[in-house]
Amino acid sequence: MTDRLYSVEEVADRLGLHVRTVRGYVRDGKLPATRIGKQYRINQADLEAFTGLPTPESLRESVARQRHSEVSSIVEVDAVDQTTADRVSSLLTGAAGNRFANDQPLRVQTFYDRERARLKVILVGGLGDTARLLEYMEGVLAS
Repeated sequence: MTDRLYSVEEVADRLGLHVRTVRGYVRDGKLPATRIGKQYRINQADLEAFTGLPTPESLRESVARQRHSEVSSIVEVDAVDQTTADRVSSLLTGAAGNRFANDQPLRVQTFYDRERARLKVILVGGLGDTARLLEYMEGVLAS
C-alpha cells in the first residue's frame, strides 16, 4: 500500500463526482482527509476504504500482471445478399452486446456494399469471444 495523497479535485475526477460533493464528504467525516494549508488531501488507503475498490493505480498494477491477448479480424464475404448480410450483422452485434460487465471488451462493425454484394466484418476482442463470433458467422453463411 502506498502513501499516495490525492487532492479533492483528483478524487472527484476519479469518482465522477463534483468537487463540492467530495468536499462535503470530507466535511461530514464520511471521507477521511488531512488538511494541508487551505486544501484537503485524501490518503489512497482512505479512498480505497471509502469506495470499497482499489484506486486506479492499484488496479493498474494488478491488471498489468495478468496476461492479455486480443484479436483483430477483418472478414470479407463476397456474393452475399442484403438479407443474409443483415442476419450476420444482427447476430454478431447482438452476441457482442449480450455480455457481462467484467468481460473483456468485444467490438463489432459490419459494412455491406450492395454494388459488389460484399459484406465486411471487423471484430476486435479476446481470443475465445472472437472465435465464437466467427463460428456464428460461419453457421449463418453456410446455410
